[in-house]
Amino acid sequence: MAEKTRYSDEELQEFKELILEKLEKARKDYDILKASLSGSDGNDIADTSPTFKVLEEGASVLSKEEAGRLAQRQAKFISHLEAALVRVENKTYGICRATGKLIPKERLLAVPHATLSIEAKESEKV
Repeated sequence: MAEKTRYSDEELQEFKELILEKLEKARKDYDILKASLSGSDGNDIADTSPTFKVLEEGASVLSKEEAGRLAQRQAKFISHLEAALVRVENKTYGICRATGKLIPKERLLAVPHATLSIEAKESEKV
């Protein structure tokens, strides 16, 4: 039997549904992070005792920096998921960009935006 070169339309639909679920959650998480950065979540230090105000401000700056990094990471994740949807639509989803072989279904279920097989990913590190 010949080696499978692409996933079936049914399998691609299954992947699409998984990607859409992850995309919806990722966008919600991103919106929460953006809200925490803009201060629209209602937490501020206006009612804090002056004794703790300096500590609160320092913690607030660190927390905003961390939220900013997380938001950037989440935005990148969203763009990877959106690119995966494009690959599903043009039926190239699940094909390793290094080897041209199919990425195992188990890997795609765990990392739906993967573009490399585990072997290609490991050889990339060397």
